[in-house]
Amino acid sequence: MKFNQIKMALYATYLTNYFGFKLKKVSSGADKKSLRKEYSSTLLDALNIEVNILNPHKIPDDGQFLLVSNHRSVIDPLIVELALKDSKIFGHWISKKELYNSFFFGTFVRNAGTILVDREETQMSSFFKDIKTQVKNGDSIYIFPEGTRNKTTKPLGEFQGGAQLIAIKNRLKVLPLYIRTQANDTLMASLKSGKESFVIDVEVGDILDPKDRTLTLEEAYKKSFNLG
Repeated sequence: MKFNQIKMALYATYLTNYFGFKLKKVSSGADKKSLRKEYSSTLLDALNIEVNILNPHKIPDDGQFLLVSNHRSVIDPLIVELALKDSKIFGHWISKKELYNSFFFGTFVRNAGTILVDREETQMSSFFKDIKTQVKNGDSIYIFPEGTRNKTTKPLGEFQGGAQLIAIKNRLKVLPLYIRTQANDTLMASLKSGKESFVIDVEVGDILDPKDRTLTLEEAYKKSFNLG
């Protein structure tokens, strides 16, 4: 591992835990959103990565949504946070158990506004109950419907069934985002370079109505971004 990679790994660990403890001290969605935005901006600035929204007029100023995005890189949540930085929308991230227990992410994830999904559980009632509670509080839900990072050459991995079910059960309209740039390649190039600047393009799709059952969520998402 090169010096710049080691330096960034140490800085990212420090920054993630620093903001994790700051997030522990606040309770409102607005405060958590502000800190998440500051964290995302600080870390991506250090990586010389800029987030460019191709069609910002499609981002709602406020409201409740199930935000869905493709997922290729560990920095995808930061990209999403900055995509919504000028919106009042605040959402709870669906987070897997491994991140809750992670040395790197644990403190941040537990305090940032997340809902734990434990894939080893046979019953998911507590998971859906937690989502319903946050929706009743007026908040949105953020999810990577592929379930894990897409490490293939395909533009999109297969959607798991949970995202569509969440939208239907909670009557949430769907806000689709598509990270056009291969964010993981950009991250690797940034770590290798240390000085070069990079831009990640994010496209926003039209709001999807979960009551429209003519297409599955995956089909509607692909249609939104011409993914075939």
